[in-house]
This record gives sequence, C-alpha cells and structure tokens, in this order.
Amino acid sequence: MGKPIVAIVGRPNVGKSTLFNKLAGRRISIVQDTPGVTRDRVYAEAEWLSYKFTMIDTGGIEPESEDVIVKQMRRQAQMAIETADVIVFIVDGKEGLTAADGEVAQMLRKSKKPVVLVVNKIDSLKDEPNAFEFYNLGIGEPITISATQGLALGDMLDRVVEHFKELGTEDEEDEYVRIAMVGKPNVGKSSLINKLLGEERVIVSDVPGTTRDSIDSYVETKEGKFILVDTAGLRRKSKVKEEIERYSVIRTYAAIERADVVILMLDAQEGVTDQDEKIIGFAHEMNKAIMVIVNKWDLVEKDDKTMIKYQKDIQANLNFLSYAPYLFISALTGQRVHKVLEIAKGCYDNYSKRISTGILNDVINKAVLMKEPPVVGLKRLKIYYATQVANKPPKFIFFVNDSNALHFSYGRYLENQLRESFDFKGTGIEIEYRERKE
Repeated sequence: MGKPIVAIVGRPNVGKSTLFNKLAGRRISIVQDTPGVTRDRVYAEAEWLSYKFTMIDTGGIEPESEDVIVKQMRRQAQMAIETADVIVFIVDGKEGLTAADGEVAQMLRKSKKPVVLVVNKIDSLKDEPNAFEFYNLGIGEPITISATQGLALGDMLDRVVEHFKELGTEDEEDEYVRIAMVGKPNVGKSSLINKLLGEERVIVSDVPGTTRDSIDSYVETKEGKFILVDTAGLRRKSKVKEEIERYSVIRTYAAIERADVVILMLDAQEGVTDQDEKIIGFAHEMNKAIMVIVNKWDLVEKDDKTMIKYQKDIQANLNFLSYAPYLFISALTGQRVHKVLEIAKGCYDNYSKRISTGILNDVINKAVLMKEPPVVGLKRLKIYYATQVANKPPKFIFFVNDSNALHFSYGRYLENQLRESFDFKGTGIEIEYRERKE
C-alpha cells in the first residue's frame, strides 16, 4: 500500500487551501477570497513526526446557492470517504456552525472513517470559545487552529498521524498485486478488465467518462492474485466542466498512489496526449512499476515494421519512461490480452526486488572502474559503498565524499548500470547520494 491519504473537506472559504499550502510548505492551490476558487486538483506530499502522507485538497465548490453548496459538499465528503484514510473536516470559527456543516458531519459519522474536526480562524485566545458549538456535530473534540497564522498546526497533525497507527496493514490484500489502469476516457480500460475477469463487471459503453469512480476487481490466475483498479478516464482540462471530473482526477491520483503497478492504456489511433503524459508522469515520480498498453491494435493497418515504429514514436513522447515494457493488444478481439498480467507481474517482481549489499557493491565498483566519475568543480566523486534500504520501489543509498561532485550524466550512468545488472525493467528506482566523511 502507498502512503496514507489525508483529505481536507469543508465549506467554501473556511480556509482549506490556506491550510493545505501551509502543510505542503509551498503555495499550491490558488488562494483568493472568492469562495470556490480552488480549481485545480491539489495533491501534496507532507511529513510529520517521520510519517509521510499524501494530502488532497478537495476544494472545488461553486456556490450558486446554499443548496448547491450542500450538494457539492456531499459529493466532496463522499469522495474523501472513499479515497482517504483520514479526513480533516475544517469549519469556520468566525462564522459558526451552519446547516451544511451538519449535513457533512452526518455523512462522516456514518462512514466510520477517522475524522479530525478542525475549527479554523481562531486567531487569538478570545476566539477560543467559538469552538464549543462544534461539539454538537458529534464527531469528537474540535481542535482550534489559525491556518493563516500557522497556529496549533502541530497539535492538529499530531491528531492526524495518531490515526495512522490504527490503520494497520491490510493483510488479506497484501498478497494481491494492485494494478491501476489509467488513460483517457474510452480507451478501453473497462473492456480490458472485463476480458481479464472473464465477466462483465465494469460498465462498458462508448460514452467517454462512463467509469466515474475507481472500481476494484479481484482476479486470481496462474500468474498470481491481482486487484484491478479501473480509474475514471481523464479528459483534457478545457473539458473539465463538471465537479465530478475534478473528483475523478483526484481518485485517479489516489489509485496511482495506492497501486503497485500502473498500466497506461493508449488508443492505437490517437497515440499519446498531454493528459496521458501528465498522469503517467505522476506515477513515474512516485517510482511505481509501469507498463504501457496500446489498445485497438486491430484497427491499425500494419506491416512487419509498424509496431517497432509505433513504439519508437510513443517512447519519444514519453522519454522519461525508457524502462517501461510495451504491449500491443485488442481488448475487443482478445489479441495478446493473455500477456497483460504476465508482464505486469514481471514489473511487480522487479518493483519488489532486493539486492544484497555485497553483490550491489561489486557491480558499482566495476562500473566505476569501467568509467570513472568526471571532475565537477575541483572535486571528483568518490563512492564509498552502496546499500539498498527499501523495495516497492527499490531505493538505494550511495555513500559518497561530496554529493555536489555528482554530474547528472554520471548519475544516469550508474542508474543504467543497476538496471542492466539487476533487471529493473518496468519499475522506477530511487538513488540517494549521502555524504560521509572518510
């Protein structure tokens, strides 16, 4: 499983984005005084007391009238309940308790998910009593903060990470490999999953955007046990009219965060779009295992060189994904569909791989003998030793004399040596250079 996900939910203008930016340590969401300004999906990595987690600012409410706010908030809360491990419900200490707050609190209570109730805009001690009425929401003791001034955020985060301990691990699901299918609407994700499941479990239709949410399906084959997650298709920004779209983007990011393997599905007739690049770029940054499937291959006129040429074209667009395997299929006719899980499992095995320190250092020493590091400034990089500190994704620490002496091209050379020696096809890997005095 990925890092815990924390969603921030609340009415417009209660300070969700301000809080989010404070926690993320940089301005990510647009903060203005117009209710409903938070447009873009907002995702950030945060850390507190050595717990790393992912935050979502659900935002995005267009308040035309009170009932629209309530409706949108319900949807927001629903999304948070489905995708988040812990929910931060933020209310306005200046304005006091509203009917919309009550409605959302009711949903959150029913969800049985851990909720941290946060009363914002308590800028001084004299405002503290404003928090009392929020006990009426029945979701526990409110914690008072001032997001703009950064007051009491530590107490709030203590409460949030407290819940991480209760989450535990999902043992039954641990033996399953989680695969997230991502790609534009109507590219055939649902059809492929139905083929793999051998039954019509996911609604398939020719209307782009039928799959609104991420849907999980369990399947066992000779390759192993898998959870297939069909994510909502992502449209281009200009078409993101409905709030629902915003939530489907958030859900797709959450599905990637939780996945072991991410499959980017492309339409053979359309190739790679900006949106494809963006979403798979996110998976690449998270160092997930990744494979690329080109669907509707039956509709392409081809000779013996078409596939190679086609793959080169896609790779030129996705040049950061040089490690990902490609598969050309037709979900409709079933062509090569039997290979999907076999290749995905190969990517997962590499994603989970562990290399012993002895063998790792032999390979690194050989690599340095074959090609010594260039002098950067006045220094030459010296690598004392390397060790693997984690898997899923594989993470290595190289202890060196001076990390500033690392030329990026040499860093790439070392990564390629690791990939060639240990076959990390289909997975991102992470290398950290740490200084250690001799």
